[in-house]
Amino acid sequence: MSDHPVALVTGGGSGLGAGLCRHLARSGWNVAIHYHSSRASAEGVLREVASTGREAMLLQADLGREPDVLRLVADFSSRFGHLELLINNAGVYHAKAFGDLTEAEWFSEFNSTATAVYFTTRACLPLLRASRGRIINIGDGACDRPGARSMAPAYHIGKTGVYILTRSFAQAEAPHGVAVNLLSPGLLETSVGLGHPQEVPAGRFGTFEDLFAAVDFLTNVDTPYLTGSHLIAGGGWNL
Repeated sequence: MSDHPVALVTGGGSGLGAGLCRHLARSGWNVAIHYHSSRASAEGVLREVASTGREAMLLQADLGREPDVLRLVADFSSRFGHLELLINNAGVYHAKAFGDLTEAEWFSEFNSTATAVYFTTRACLPLLRASRGRIINIGDGACDRPGARSMAPAYHIGKTGVYILTRSFAQAEAPHGVAVNLLSPGLLETSVGLGHPQEVPAGRFGTFEDLFAAVDFLTNVDTPYLTGSHLIAGGGWNL
């Protein structure tokens, strides 16, 4: 078992999750990289993390199924034995109009967001309580203000669920010293259907580095008293 702090990142095989894994490894964390179906790209992230000198492992699971989550946490625990940081990043987004989602697409969006956060957080709590660890959930810039959505409705409903779960777990876990916070990006350079950067008051789209800085802030706070917060890294978008 490693003496270095360990982070578990869901949806770490690609996109923002992969970027978070690389950043954490460069910052001195050992990293467990969860993926659902993107094994080839997750293996690439594993090699990059290992090249920094940090330990890493791959964990495959459908986080919308509790048996998969319990197996993932058991495999993680047998390798590392302790967990200091859980980042619930996974989320499937289908760029389809409101009324066009298939049944499978609906459940993949909702289960990869709200359901995944619920099952994964609950299963990791014994490890996080032991370390007085941190949980960072990834939301979106409008998840705290429910409204009409023309695209990917189950994804947005799920992200609003993540907002509610963040506050609920923060309240329940504060007596155990586990801080639970929500980090929401606005429009990122990698977002679907981008318009003009002048739509953002800051005059540009967000980058992964903007979110890394927020993750560093949330993980470096010495006290678990900062919990239940919603940090929006959006350059003023959607205010």
